[in-house]
Amino acid sequence: MRQRPRGDSRGILDPGRLLREVRFRRHLPTESLRQWVEHYWLIDWSLSTPFEQRVVPHPAVNVVFRSDDGDGDNHAHGPEAGEVAGVGRDLFRITLSGTGRVSGVQFRPGGFHPFWRRPISELTGRRVPLPAGRLTHPDFSMFAPSGPALSTANDDERCRALDTLLTGWQPEPDPMAEEAVRLAEAIRTDRTVLRVDDLAARHDVPVRRLQRLFMEYVGVGPKWVIRRYRLQEAVEQAAGAPLSWADLAADLGYSDQAHLVRDFTAVAGVSPAAYARSVR
Repeated sequence: MRQRPRGDSRGILDPGRLLREVRFRRHLPTESLRQWVEHYWLIDWSLSTPFEQRVVPHPAVNVVFRSDDGDGDNHAHGPEAGEVAGVGRDLFRITLSGTGRVSGVQFRPGGFHPFWRRPISELTGRRVPLPAGRLTHPDFSMFAPSGPALSTANDDERCRALDTLLTGWQPEPDPMAEEAVRLAEAIRTDRTVLRVDDLAARHDVPVRRLQRLFMEYVGVGPKWVIRRYRLQEAVEQAAGAPLSWADLAADLGYSDQAHLVRDFTAVAGVSPAAYARSVR
């Protein structure tokens, strides 16, 4: 079991600027939740001018609570506004202004199913408000109407509040969810996984079963997960030293450089070369 949160910047566009503009950190949940939860992510800000952050989403569900006094996207002023964010297929953009904070839970791919108890594909591409969402799904009744008390708490208190919230939701043991989490983690950590049939063969799982498992428990198919993780690698490498795009395309399983450039541009909103120039 992981003993510290991930330290990479996978999915975050221009992570250097993010760290200059806001306070961003990750914390692990209580140990009993780590099989399902990747980490908690906390952001605090006090900005004189609006700041837009862009993120290439992970194949993961997030539960997010936000409180601010600015005019950020889709959030009212005042107490924490909560939502469940399903797997996002498109580039995620958010504008922060004034002062505020976010307390988020990033679940492991497949890890939200024991809490939701229904196909995760129902949430894909959706952001379901809380507590309004509790009216459309019985399990949301586990959330207090106003959400956990996070707006004035320090990091330890915020993490304990999230631990209490998720533990109270009573996730149910589910061997299928455990299998989905394990297979998604194999894709993330092993960059040689480039094709669905390769993944199926390595883990002795029929391709059709693999596809059904991912749609039910992750919310997107295994091919999408493979491509998303490899594109996140490309984004991360583009922010570093100059590289050969043709070589990177081959390493990530693309037939040629043009296909990588097209997919990178579609998911990041700019070409690899333009992104590399912007972060340098």
